[in-house]
Amino acid sequence: MPTTARHAPRFQRRRIDVNGVRIHAVTGGSGPPVLLLHGYPQTHAMWHAVAPGLAARHEVVCADLRGYGDSSKPPGGADHAGYSKRAMAQDMADLMTALGHRRFHLVGHDRGGRVAHRLAADHPGRVASLTVLDIAPTLAMYERTDMAFARAYYHWFLFIQPAPIPERMLAAVGLEAIFQRHVLGASDLFHPRAWAEYERCFTPAMIHASCEDYRASAGIDLEHDRADRAAGRRLALPLHVLWGAQGVVGRLFDPLALWREVADDVSGQALDCKHFLAEEKPAETLAALAAFLGRQPAP
Repeated sequence: MPTTARHAPRFQRRRIDVNGVRIHAVTGGSGPPVLLLHGYPQTHAMWHAVAPGLAARHEVVCADLRGYGDSSKPPGGADHAGYSKRAMAQDMADLMTALGHRRFHLVGHDRGGRVAHRLAADHPGRVASLTVLDIAPTLAMYERTDMAFARAYYHWFLFIQPAPIPERMLAAVGLEAIFQRHVLGASDLFHPRAWAEYERCFTPAMIHASCEDYRASAGIDLEHDRADRAAGRRLALPLHVLWGAQGVVGRLFDPLALWREVADDVSGQALDCKHFLAEEKPAETLAALAAFLGRQPAP
């Protein structure tokens, strides 16, 4: 860290212009390609303990989503469409095209999982398999919101408020306070250089972009999800779900049941952790990913 390249010399830093933005990524390894997408408020660096292991059998791409890390932070627009999961998914489809990968495996944690869901829905011919970490489908989570969920995921409802109220609040409380809501002793949980990377990237521009990401999820993304449901569009690819048994998703939702509402071939398991699977339980996360990917045909 602060990038995966520091942990695995085979990884190379890339900055590629796609879909009107510049996406920062690191790539390494050889074999069937797999794209790893990070969550909030992190960067590609969250995969530092997982990517090198996957790179033994896969060509691994760890990308910063638009708005995060060292990727571009474009305006969201009046309807926040600049941070719709459709736009963010198109970035990643174009990135993989630019890297020479027509089909690939896809793994997403948290916000990256929501981008991955939309990528698989919009580009079914491109995605060989999908793994999502500690999320249920966005539409299902909003439609099942109750007091327990609203208290636990208060940030979903704070971040969607009009600018600049949440932006100013986030800048004032800082990164530590955000992580503390999910994992007690958060800064001790993460590798020091990973934590330094998250702090470096927690800029006013990233804070605003990430709020736009959440605003899009509560608006235009739900429109896209409802259109899929109305048209009967489902995910037909193999979908694997990993979640933290001690986390909000595992305690308040049934991840496998909710994913089976939108996908035909769903498997998965809980890990003994909270939300940050790849950093709380890196060995277990790597083993689960490697086992699932090992069962899939090459893209």
